[in-house]
This record gives sequence, structure tokens and C-alpha cells, in this order.
Amino acid sequence: MLIIHNKKKLESNLPEIKQASIEKMNQIRIQFSGKINWDFLETLTLLDSQKQLVDYKRQGDSQQEDTINLFTKKGLDLTKPYTLTFKDQSVPVTTGAVVRTKEFDDLFSYDGPLGALYHPNKTIFRLWAPTCCQVELLLFENNAPDAALSQVLPMKKGARGTYEISLFGDRKNQVYQYRLSFPDGKINETGDPYAKAAIINGDRSVVLSPTETQLTNFKRMSAFSKPEDAIIYELHIRDFSIAENSGIKNKGKFLGVVETGTKNKKGQMTGLDYLKDLGVTHVQILPMFDYGSIDEEKVDKPQYNWGYDPKNYNVPEGSYSTDPTDPKNRILEMKEMIANLHEAGLRVIMDVVYNHVHSANDHAFNKVVPGYYFRYDESGKLVAGSGVKNDTASERKMMRKYIIDSVYYWAKEYSIDGFRFDLMGIHDIETMNDVRKTLDEIDSSIIVLGEGWDLPTSLDDDQKASQKNAQHIPHIAHFNDALRDDTKGHVFEAEKPGFINGGKNLEVELLKSMMGGQALDSIRGNYLAPNQLIQYTEAHDNLTLFDKLMITNPNDTDQQRQARHLLGTSIPLLSQGIPFLHAGQEFMRTKNGDENSFKSPDQINQIDWDRPYKYKENVSFIKELITFRKNQPLLRLNSYEEIKKHMIPLIATDQLIAYELKNKKESYLVVLNASNLPQELGNKELGNYKIYLTSVKTKRKNEFPALSVTILKQK
Repeated sequence: MLIIHNKKKLESNLPEIKQASIEKMNQIRIQFSGKINWDFLETLTLLDSQKQLVDYKRQGDSQQEDTINLFTKKGLDLTKPYTLTFKDQSVPVTTGAVVRTKEFDDLFSYDGPLGALYHPNKTIFRLWAPTCCQVELLLFENNAPDAALSQVLPMKKGARGTYEISLFGDRKNQVYQYRLSFPDGKINETGDPYAKAAIINGDRSVVLSPTETQLTNFKRMSAFSKPEDAIIYELHIRDFSIAENSGIKNKGKFLGVVETGTKNKKGQMTGLDYLKDLGVTHVQILPMFDYGSIDEEKVDKPQYNWGYDPKNYNVPEGSYSTDPTDPKNRILEMKEMIANLHEAGLRVIMDVVYNHVHSANDHAFNKVVPGYYFRYDESGKLVAGSGVKNDTASERKMMRKYIIDSVYYWAKEYSIDGFRFDLMGIHDIETMNDVRKTLDEIDSSIIVLGEGWDLPTSLDDDQKASQKNAQHIPHIAHFNDALRDDTKGHVFEAEKPGFINGGKNLEVELLKSMMGGQALDSIRGNYLAPNQLIQYTEAHDNLTLFDKLMITNPNDTDQQRQARHLLGTSIPLLSQGIPFLHAGQEFMRTKNGDENSFKSPDQINQIDWDRPYKYKENVSFIKELITFRKNQPLLRLNSYEEIKKHMIPLIATDQLIAYELKNKKESYLVVLNASNLPQELGNKELGNYKIYLTSVKTKRKNEFPALSVTILKQK
């Protein structure tokens, strides 16, 4: 140990050590309660687990500071305790930012399988916990939340920071947790972050026998044609079936989504039959993994959440099952839902939320490797770019591995057809490209899309999987907020209108978006192809289109409001890229003005199945438009070269947009009139065209009614 000799007498009122933490494999950071002159540190000693002195050197000059760094000659062992002594103080050295260094990843990242690895005659429990000094496997008598602890078994150190134990015999349905002890004396008990099954409310994990959670002939659908052929319909499991007028028996459940033969009292088709009849190709389902905001023991009482608060990433949400106390039930019923959607010709996109968790301190991530899986600022506080105070760190090897392992599991085990990444801009480019590569190995037609917003997380801008960097993450789509805002007005400025509700000078930019965003300002996105744009005007977030129109155009007649709404709903379906509809948008869904209904009651969020009957003409038009799109390759072009060749802008001014779709065989004119008055196309000769489809009935093919969508076809 290096000792600085000086003649100064130690003072009795020296600052105390507030914290000592390992920042790098050979660096300890010491924070004092006040500034201290380094000359007084001659009695500072560093002891290892055997109470032996550890050699170090100090960095810096002799100015008074409240923080100093010690550098050891050899790398520190993170699984063993170290103690600093100073004056009459003895302080444990905790594991600090060292877990967030590249050196830590290089030393400890592990490539093999993790979790409970089941075989009929043996189960291997393997956990990655490189900063623990001891890990124990806790076994429980049954799957009741208050079940007694039956065994405590020590786990052995394995490769690169892992701990494991093999239990012989058939261990299916075994309930377990881990108990982790850290060098500073802290002890955590937690479920398995890699759990694939859990007890009610998810605090304990369960060993799965894969053969007991398989459905007969449950497999992937054949590969989908191409992304531009998709028409995505976003729904929430509870919203879809919970209303009394749904006619659905299993309300709010996985099984409720796929009941057939359901109707409301007026004979209107509801549920799966309605969805199939509408003609969409993909159903995007809001989070259906195990999330933390719903008490699964009280599922008979009204509870609601969208589910963007992950707890067990690889376990289905229990409140959507008919028996959340049975760990297998939720798995089988979720698979049954997917199987029946597939049988109906509908593919399933899973909404995934790897960017944050329900509670960072309580999550298995932080209990197993404290400080590793999340981003922290320079002061040691959790980064909150996601808006919920705990951005995950996808750029770290084991967080990246976790995301990739998780999507692979859902795609293989549950035959998921697509993944929608919540707040994708939180993640890094390399992770998203690895996700794409991993899914391509299963089925390259699996759709990957996400919210590519540029969020204030602690990641360099050129590393974010954002719209701005779309050119670096090919074959991954981004929600096109430019089309959304130019169509109806900005989502965060309720009274601001867009093209359909009175906004001015938006036609050119909106038409650019409709043409696949090729010419959009790079502030929004640098896209490689139209398949990188999700074209939408409404989603679960923010005001529904109907509620927005109630604010921007309060004096409209019901007929005018319907016409505006139909115009806004039609625009994504008439755009290049991938169109997206929010459940109920086609029949003017309302949430009574609630713009953030993530935990609002059923009365706000539920699908009112009387509305498709009330607005059946709107629904009928959207169905016709969906059919037109599915039958018309000119609306599903997959390159900007093709768009330039086959989609010709005609007019984009004075609340009028018109373009031509043409090839050697046929030609269509698409006209969007957002004015309150009829309009004409000026000098465009329409003599050899006939009306093919229109949202407002008219016999005059050269005059386009107010607030209308019209498609003309060349004779």
C-alpha cells in the first residue's frame, strides 16, 4: 500500500466517507461528506475479503475535493467484499458503474441459454449474476402465492458470471425463486428474468414442460408476401370484448378475441367475425406479456391498464386468462387465441416494451445484476427518456441478448407474426438490426415496426434506432407522425387542425408522406423504402380522430363530421407504405375526449359494438377501400423508383390533393377534397374516366364533393 507521509496533524473534524464504489475493474470512487485535502488521506486503507491490504495509487493533485479515485494494481474481484478504513470509519465498497463499462461486458457477457432448462429427467437452472458472491435456488411446495419454502439449494459458479444447479427427476411445474447475496451484505430474492411461466401476479417463476403447453398442429402461417401488403389493425384484448353489447362470453380474455358467431342486439357482427369481414391482414395487440399494474388475484373487479409496464417479459398476462392461478392456463389460452386468429387468416403482431420496466428497483433485472440493465446519468440517477424513469440499456451485451432471446422465443414458441417496439428510439441501432437478423432466420416476412421517436435518453444520436437513422435499420418500419399530424393536426396541440379539419398549406407535405415519405425533411426520417413507414392517423395514444374533430370543428353537423372522419381514415389506406388502423376507427370510435386512457375505466376504453351499426356506411366504405388496396398493386409499391414511375402528383393546394396511379394496363385518379365546398381538377381531362369509388355520392365526375374521397378509373 502506498502511504503519503507528511507532518500535518490529522484534524478531528475531517469529512466522513459517504460512499465508496467500484467504477472500473481497477478503480474505486470515494465520495466524502465535504471537501478534504489529500494530505489528510495518509491513513486511508483498502482491505480485501481476507483483511489484507490492497495496493493502490491516488489520481489528481492536492487540491481540496469531495471525491477522489483510487486505482489498484490488479483488477478487483467483484464477487468479494472490500473495505475502506479512514480515521475510525470502516466502509464497505459497493459495486458501482463498473457494471456499465465495456470491460465488464467483455469479461462477463454470456452467450449460452439461461433460465430453467427443462428435460423430463433433469432441469438445469442457470442465472447470469456476475456481481454476486452467492446464489441459492429456492423451491416452493406449490404455486400458491403463500406456499411454504421447501428447499434452499446452493448454486455453483459457472462460466462468465453464471451460477447453475441441476436437479434430477421430472421438475415440471416446480415453483422457484433465486436468493442472491452480494459482497456488501445486500440480499435479494427474485423470480427468474428468463421465466417462461409464473404464479399469479408473477413474483415466483415456474418450470415449464413444453409438451404440456403445446396445441395440436399449432405452427407458423406460411410466409407473408411483403410488408406493403399488410393492413394492420391495433386492438387491446380487454377493449375488444368487455362491453355488454359485444355478445362475447369470455369478456376481457384471450379466448374472447376469437369467439365466433357473436352479435349485438341489432344483429351486428362483433368480435372475430367482424374483424375477419373487415379485411385487415394483421392484428396488432397491445401488451399481452405479464405486466405489473393489474392485480391478477382481483380479476373479477374492474381494473384497467394498457399494459406498458413489464414484469415478466416472456410470460403471458394472467388477467387475460380464465384461470390466472394455473401457470399453464394463460399460455395455452394465448396460443389458442393466436391459432384461431391464424385460422381466420389474421396474423398477430405483438406489442413489446423492452425500453423500460414496471419498477426498476423491484424488477428481476436490478435484483440480479444491480445497475447493469438500465441507463444512468453522471449523477447516478436513472435516465428517463422513456418518460417512466428507467430506460433500459440495449447497448449492453446482456440486455441486447435478452431482447433478442425474448423475441426469438415469442416468434418460435407462439408463432408471432410481427413485433411492434414501444419507444423504439430508446434502443440502439445494433440491437434492432440484430433483432431483424434473428427473426429473418425464422421467417423474413415477420414484420418489425416501432416508435422511432428521437427521445432524450443517454445514447448518442447516431446510435438511436430513430426515424432520423432509418437508413441504418433496413426492413424495420417507423410510425409516420408526419402523415398523422398533417392529416388531422398535431396530437399535442388539441385545437390545431390538419388537412381534413381546416389546416392550411399542408397539402404538399401530406402528399409527400402519402408517396412513401421519400422527400420528407430529414428531421422526420431518412427512409430507404416505403416499407419503412407505418401510415396512420389514429392509435391507442392521444385523442381518437373523432374526439380530435369534436375539438377542432365543434360546429360541424354530424354528416360533416362523418365525412371528415372518413377522409382522415382513408388517407393511410391510399398511401404508399404500410397502413394502420386503430380498432374502431372505421366507425368513429370515441373515448369521450380522454387523450391518455391508459388506466381509464372500461366505460372509456371499451369498443362500443353499436357504433359499427350506427355508422355502417362508413364501415362499408372502409371495407371497399381495403378491398381496393388489396387488389391494386399500384398502392403497394415497394421502391421509390416504382413510386416515381407509377404515382404521379396532380394537385396539392387549396385543401385539394389529387394524384394518378397508372401503369401500361390501367389508370386511376385519387382525389381528396378537404374543403367545405365542391372542387374541380382544373384542366385535367376526365372524359375517359368513370367513378370507381366515392365516400360522398355524386354523379358529376368532374366535380368532387366537399369533404370527400373519390377514386376514378380510366375506361
